[in-house]
Amino acid sequence: MPILALDMVKSHLRVTWPNEDQLIGLYLAAAEGSAASFLNRKVYPDQDAVEAAVLAETAGDDPMVVNPEIQAAVLLTVGHLYMNREDTIVGATVAELPRGALDLLQPYRVGLGV
Repeated sequence: MPILALDMVKSHLRVTWPNEDQLIGLYLAAAEGSAASFLNRKVYPDQDAVEAAVLAETAGDDPMVVNPEIQAAVLLTVGHLYMNREDTIVGATVAELPRGALDLLQPYRVGLGV
């Protein structure tokens, strides 16, 4: 179950046309999956979804309800994937902005290991 609506993501990207919905949906799914992988936990859109996953025994360890920081991290990741459709950029200077996606996710990460 997505933690962000496609309409919100398209608003973030300033996209008003429908012909890229499938591509944006792919980026959204990838960004949400990446966030969950980094957090080492499943993230759900609301408490009802968490409770349903717990009852179905699919919630995993330490499930959580999405918060604004995770939503912002997903939006930043989707924006990056949408604007940079290749692995490399030729002839441009690139700088990572402070408070990027990983900085927003870090406080909610569990099971850091060694």
